[in-house]
Amino acid sequence: MPLTMRKSLQMIALATALGGSAAYAPSAFAVDIDKQIKDIESHPASGPNGEKATLASDLKLSAEEIEKIKAKHAKAAIVMHYTASDWAKAQMAGQKKALEELGVEIVATTDAGYRAEQQVSDIESVMALKPDVMITVPAEQSATAAAYKKAAAAGIKIIFLDQTGAGMKAGKDYVSLVSSDNRGMGKVAALLMAKALDGKGEIGLIPHASDLFATKERVVGFEEAIKDYPDIKVVQETGVGGPDFSSESERVASAMLTAHPNLNGIWAVWDVPTEGVLSAARAAGASKSLVITTCDLGVNISIDMAKKGYVKGTGSQRPYGAGYAEGILAGYALLGKDAPPYVVLPALAVTRDNLIEAWPQSNGDQAPKILTDAMN
Repeated sequence: MPLTMRKSLQMIALATALGGSAAYAPSAFAVDIDKQIKDIESHPASGPNGEKATLASDLKLSAEEIEKIKAKHAKAAIVMHYTASDWAKAQMAGQKKALEELGVEIVATTDAGYRAEQQVSDIESVMALKPDVMITVPAEQSATAAAYKKAAAAGIKIIFLDQTGAGMKAGKDYVSLVSSDNRGMGKVAALLMAKALDGKGEIGLIPHASDLFATKERVVGFEEAIKDYPDIKVVQETGVGGPDFSSESERVASAMLTAHPNLNGIWAVWDVPTEGVLSAARAAGASKSLVITTCDLGVNISIDMAKKGYVKGTGSQRPYGAGYAEGILAGYALLGKDAPPYVVLPALAVTRDNLIEAWPQSNGDQAPKILTDAMN
């Protein structure tokens, strides 16, 4: 039987973007937003260069192809921008699962701490191990490009996540780019914000101060969607560059709440910065009516959501599925099989109503006990 992304994702409840739809209030306003969210989940955006999106669930390897890959006794390196988030852990779990099924040995896993210069060093160190494939997230596109091109010239097959090295071409310099529908995720977060605010209020945005394609797309998506609600005003937008995203976001959110005492909502670009926003809101004694939305689905923001706290929803990725797709694409590379240039996993709208069902769709395992307990 063929090994397919579709089968694997179904096994972990990842194949259906709409599987845990929230039971929203049946007002016309809410119903319209629900329809918009379903449309976003069903129609992912194109890639950074206009590439047509191929769903990860369409990737497949036959039993015969898998045996050929196993016979190669291939080696892989995982070169991450950073590994300190729940997203990264789920991502790597998916990568490792797929590579294990293909008999590919992982010879190195690196963490650049979101520093481009460290990642360049990591790439150089990994090259000495002569892996056949490299699965990687660039910490920064331009500063890492030369190192990636050097690895490609040495015959290492590269699978990128979220963005590529600057100036690199699919099919020539790398195998494929895998990403979530980050623009869709930003739109979902905006729509959940609009819904929670009933279409009116003052909000602040905390984007990522970086050229990372994935996080830039989230801001674009959020701003595109929120423009449809003229009674929602963005009164401040201040980015965070890291590497301590939680602490930096806490300082930004604290200043934001002080400068705008009537602030009704805050959006932060992913779950770790959102943890800082939560700390700031709690320290300031912010009204429980403050609405926070974000992207990604980490434990800490999910616990706040479960406890009916400030976090009202997230436009989540599916990092386990993305990691698994990267592993399957490594198999494509080892076979010399044509790979789609851009592989995408749809956005996933998560609120408290579908939180427990959505967790495995995002992270590949069942919701942890600390989260299920928080729902009670």
